[in-house]
Amino acid sequence: MTDLLTHEEYRALAAKLALPTNAFIDGSYRPAASGKTFTTVNPATGETLAAIAACGAEDVDFAVLKAREAFEDGRWSRMHPSERKDILIRFAKLLTRNRRELAVMESVDSGKTILDCETVDVPETIHCLKWHAEAIDKIYDQVSPASDDHIAMIVREPVGVVGLVLPWNFPLLMLAWKIGPALAAGCSVIVKPAEETSLTALRVAELAMEAGIPRGVLNVVPGTGPDVGEPLGRHMDVDMISFTGSTETGRRFLRYAADSNLKEVVLEMGGKNPSVVLKDAENLDRVAAHVVNGAFWNMGENCSASSRLIVEEDVKDALLERVFAHAREWTMGDPLDPEHRVGALVSSAHFGKVSSYLDTGATVLMGGKTQDNAFVEPTILEAPAGSSVAREEIFGPVLNVMTVSGFDEAIELANSTEYGLAASIFTANTKKALRGARAIRAGTVTVNCFGEGDISTPFGGYKQSGFGGRDNSLAAHDQYTQLKTIWIDLSDDGDEAVG
Repeated sequence: MTDLLTHEEYRALAAKLALPTNAFIDGSYRPAASGKTFTTVNPATGETLAAIAACGAEDVDFAVLKAREAFEDGRWSRMHPSERKDILIRFAKLLTRNRRELAVMESVDSGKTILDCETVDVPETIHCLKWHAEAIDKIYDQVSPASDDHIAMIVREPVGVVGLVLPWNFPLLMLAWKIGPALAAGCSVIVKPAEETSLTALRVAELAMEAGIPRGVLNVVPGTGPDVGEPLGRHMDVDMISFTGSTETGRRFLRYAADSNLKEVVLEMGGKNPSVVLKDAENLDRVAAHVVNGAFWNMGENCSASSRLIVEEDVKDALLERVFAHAREWTMGDPLDPEHRVGALVSSAHFGKVSSYLDTGATVLMGGKTQDNAFVEPTILEAPAGSSVAREEIFGPVLNVMTVSGFDEAIELANSTEYGLAASIFTANTKKALRGARAIRAGTVTVNCFGEGDISTPFGGYKQSGFGGRDNSLAAHDQYTQLKTIWIDLSDDGDEAVG
């Protein structure tokens, strides 16, 4: 674990940060073509951090042009795989050297706790890039079982120019989840960070250039969805879009693809994820710790947050007693204080959305207080299955409790949502655990724990949580490549050999 600094030391570092403000295109920082900027603020304090280049369609066109030039001339796409690996490993080492700067920058820009930035987000970002770098020269193509008169080779080729559209909840980590396999495959990329959290993506692009990634291969174009995201989605020379964010915006990218060049689209979207606790679950204190972590980690601003607790009535009271005890340990306050586990929500607008669910008539079992138009304390509600609290993705530190009478009812309730990203089931019965894991319609199901797997396991959803590909694991490389069959005729047709 990283050695943490004191609250005062983190505040001093934050005050001295040199913040990037311009787009990073073709190997250098440059202002928006229009000269326009937008303000990024520290959500915990309301303090203005920087004026960021507010890019538009002209900047997108320029970034795509330079990405296409880089792809077609092969400066990265046709570089030897081991050379790409070496550069990406140097890139990861540079991130490691600058890890504290990145952690502090991430915290002040997003409201995330410095504890999470230092111990989870930045280390996992670095690990993700190293993992995909190491995979580059270890992924083999195939030869099919054709007849003796033929050889059929199945080879992977990079898909081309890729638009990577990021969410604001894990700016660094989602950047790594996308650029890791995309760059490993040989693609050129244009990153559109969320306008709320552009800083670390811009800084990472500069470090990538320093590591040796050629100009034009990694570009970062900040701006709003209509000004940057839509032009990227509609661009006729973008071969693919990978998007993480809301289901509503994901639908837009499908329309953009349909209206333009039918580019490939990979979507990872919302979730309303259940934690199912059966009456035979062992060690309720440990179960409660996992439930609380799943609900309140990253302020619940997590598409795989376990925001629904579905518990058998025989064990409900005993479990909730322990859940309340663990939830009290999640202290809220200044994100730069490493003692705090709950920071600020990403913006005042998002605070308004999350806090509105506290006034829906649900029974408040714990919490429910807000602070400074930025903070929502860990809150536990009890509302029926048909309510907005039970159905809609709140994306905040709010856990809803629902009681069931048995296994079948629990699984039915777990599946009663339009989403299918993640789920957890807690039981000492191995058959019920496996039956439940099979029956729940979700891309990741954890047994007796909360989690998302690790870098080696695919991450993505069912239903309206997304489709088209998976993040993490070798499966992530597939979405950034095309498969080509090369069919070679070796038959002797009677002609004399030439030469």
